[in-house]
Amino acid sequence: MNDWRQRVRDGLTRNVAVTSPVAEDPDLRGRTYAIPYERVWRAARRLAGGGLRGWRILDADDFDGLLRAEARSSLLRKVDDIVVRITLDANAQTRVDARSSSRGARGDLGSNARRLRRFFAALDQELGVPPGAEPPRLPVPPPAPGSPPPAARSNAGH
Repeated sequence: MNDWRQRVRDGLTRNVAVTSPVAEDPDLRGRTYAIPYERVWRAARRLAGGGLRGWRILDADDFDGLLRAEARSSLLRKVDDIVVRITLDANAQTRVDARSSSRGARGDLGSNARRLRRFFAALDQELGVPPGAEPPRLPVPPPAPGSPPPAARSNAGH
């Protein structure tokens, strides 16, 4: 299928956007920061709690790193659900991923993906990451000589 036809079809049928480190769209790959967890959590909570127009926090659990919010569109007053997950990755970097989904709508015409792009752009700004720049990351030391590769190390105890 032609690229533009696929985009139109997706806009008419998809009603969810989810970040992933391997997403085709670089804006939907989430973020990994070399910034302390607590600072990222506070910034995300400020944005979801009113820093972004139409957003309202429903639940915030800093122990599990989950922020549940809803966003109400200004024109149609349509309500969408957002979940932001903030964790530490295997290298002690602060990882932020999110999901935005429309309630009851068949297609969102890309509004959920745009919402996540705006959230991450605002989060980058709040944390002092310049627009378009890769968020700061801590250097990851190379494995010790003779140690198993990272995938083998993470599954060693299971």
